[in-house]
Amino acid sequence: MGRVDTIILDADRRIGGPYTLAAALLEHLVPPALERRPDLVAAHDIEIRAAAPRMRDAVPARRRSLADDLPRAQRVLVPGARRSLRIANGLAEFVRDHLTGAGALALIVTNLGEADHTDGEFVAVLRRRLGPGLLRIEDGPSAPGTGPLPADFDRYRDEGFHHAMAESGLERLRGLTYEDDPGGWQHLLQRVAAALEAIEREDEARELYDRARRLSTDPKHRATVAYATAMILVRHHDPARRDPEQALAWINEAITITSLLPDPRERAFHLGFDLNGKALVEVRRGRHDAAMDLVQQAIDLAEAHLPGEHPIHRLVLHANRAQLLAAAGRTDQALADYTRAVEADPGYPDYYLDRGNLLHRLGRAEEALADYEAVMRLSPPFPEAYYNRSELRFAEGDLEGARADLDHTLELDPEFAPAYVNRSGMAGAMGDYELARKDVERGLALAPRDPHLLCVLGQVEQAAGRHPEAQAAYDQALELDPDLVAAWASRAELAYEHGDNGAALADLTRALKLEETAELLFNRSVVYRAAGRPDKARQDLLKAAQLAPGDEDVGRALAEV
Repeated sequence: MGRVDTIILDADRRIGGPYTLAAALLEHLVPPALERRPDLVAAHDIEIRAAAPRMRDAVPARRRSLADDLPRAQRVLVPGARRSLRIANGLAEFVRDHLTGAGALALIVTNLGEADHTDGEFVAVLRRRLGPGLLRIEDGPSAPGTGPLPADFDRYRDEGFHHAMAESGLERLRGLTYEDDPGGWQHLLQRVAAALEAIEREDEARELYDRARRLSTDPKHRATVAYATAMILVRHHDPARRDPEQALAWINEAITITSLLPDPRERAFHLGFDLNGKALVEVRRGRHDAAMDLVQQAIDLAEAHLPGEHPIHRLVLHANRAQLLAAAGRTDQALADYTRAVEADPGYPDYYLDRGNLLHRLGRAEEALADYEAVMRLSPPFPEAYYNRSELRFAEGDLEGARADLDHTLELDPEFAPAYVNRSGMAGAMGDYELARKDVERGLALAPRDPHLLCVLGQVEQAAGRHPEAQAAYDQALELDPDLVAAWASRAELAYEHGDNGAALADLTRALKLEETAELLFNRSVVYRAAGRPDKARQDLLKAAQLAPGDEDVGRALAEV
């Protein structure tokens, strides 16, 4: 083993807020990387600039989006709470690739228990993704500072550092009264409450909004608070806590106020924002046509009164209309709206992902692949892009590529439950039931009522000869999702193995009503023959031959009946 450098860094968030530790590490690693591998630094510009603001002069922004050149008031898209995980993964890949050529590092971290959420997440990713041969992390002593928390609220808002915004903002609000600075108090309260919502502390956000209503009579502020309350009620992280009807009352209050704003430009923006919010409420109420009308009203307001300004607001509206159009089956119009959003801000990755999903649904695999890979280029590591590409590769028969993408998805985010669904199903189909069981167990720990995982669990139990357990898993999967074809087909196979041809036929018939495929028809023909009904078997085989004319198994079976 070669020489190992040792550095000691302090993670106390009171020093620099989010990414205190990461910034110190980057200030140690980036200068030599700029000399040896400037391409590596450029490839991680977003992550380095987000984590280490003092290095922005040395690391120019290579990947830029529309928001970078707009006034802050027009940057209406605030990053979600999961963005910090993408940043952490990108930073980890930079550290890994730099150390691979520069030599191993021992990192002693003091005050790790006092780190901001971002640094805690970063250290967890480093430990998961970098072996001790490259980076060894040791906990150092703890002697936390006692001063106030940093309060760079513009940075926290722009980068989506919601934990820091919540903690530092609440600390600042405790020392600030409405009477001291009504405008500043209202602005900070809105930011802090939004951050609390983002990190699933909605009850605390609601308390802040209620406090604002008791103190403020400013129309725009009260409208914003009413809108935000409605959004809590339709987007609460616990579905059982959602209440679309109560949300409707709050969003109508917001619209009532913003409809009366005297300035037409100000009214167009704020009212359009609220109409867009009401559209989500109507979607939750099952009124998709009403939602479409509301988004169209917001678009009309923006086009009439906001020419040349608020471009992000407008592209969000078109993307939202695209989602509604796609749900209504108006796919050509939906694609046009997604494309408009992408072309308005070609550096923003999320709408490529949405458009790629629609293209995938339409069977336009090459175009979907191009969109997913655009996300990979434009963004720090984005688990969903790799997951979605794995589905494309699987559909094309590239099992090795699909498996690699699923592996990478879970390397980036071990809590990405859908990837366990697909990887366990793939492992089960290939006969690797031990791996399938491990993935099912990991997935069910995250999503214990996922019917797809329960279906794979049934297949695993069936392969192990644990038939009662398999039956119970299939039954539970179908109770949760009566339209899950794979569960009907698998339960039919289990019944057939036990000689219960009647149950097998009933389950296969239910599966075929949901999705008529050559494979299901062939399987039902097998059961019909076992039940002494060759005429029914032949009918199924003839249909299967029409759906899959080159299938050799179907051809042989037809010759035998």
